[in-house]
Amino acid sequence: MTAPAYTMATAAQCVGRELGVSDWITVDQERIDAFAACTGDRQWIHVDVERAKRESPFGGPIAHGYLILSLVAAMVMELGVVPPDAASALNYGLDKVRFIAPVKAGARVRMRAKLASAEPQNGGRLLLKLQSTVEIEGEAKPAVVADLLCMLIGKGEAST
Repeated sequence: MTAPAYTMATAAQCVGRELGVSDWITVDQERIDAFAACTGDRQWIHVDVERAKRESPFGGPIAHGYLILSLVAAMVMELGVVPPDAASALNYGLDKVRFIAPVKAGARVRMRAKLASAEPQNGGRLLLKLQSTVEIEGEAKPAVVADLLCMLIGKGEAST
């Protein structure tokens, strides 16, 4: 049996289905340093390359967990989580997040997402829950597992 086309109207029929896998994103030291500058989190394990090589249990600098989590928004859009009949989508939060394994500077990550639920809301909106896993290339353990919430707003619906 063929799966239904993914739209706001058919999303509930797609629950349990994998929505896809994103492209790989390189998490290089430049990206880590930029995140540190934006957030003020300049802990040595992220930004002091020489010290991290000497003292870190990971053999070098690692990305901030929140940096990896912040990449999820772009990966969600790449997967086409927002169906063509939605006017827009809003990040609605997270039900659960776990940082499983560190991402070493220079590693590549990608996201795999499965639609866990699609709950109709007032005003023609639809609340999606995505079970997402951020994988690290060549590593057995994922970087992050999270239940993401995304509010879809139908075309022609109120934006309040």
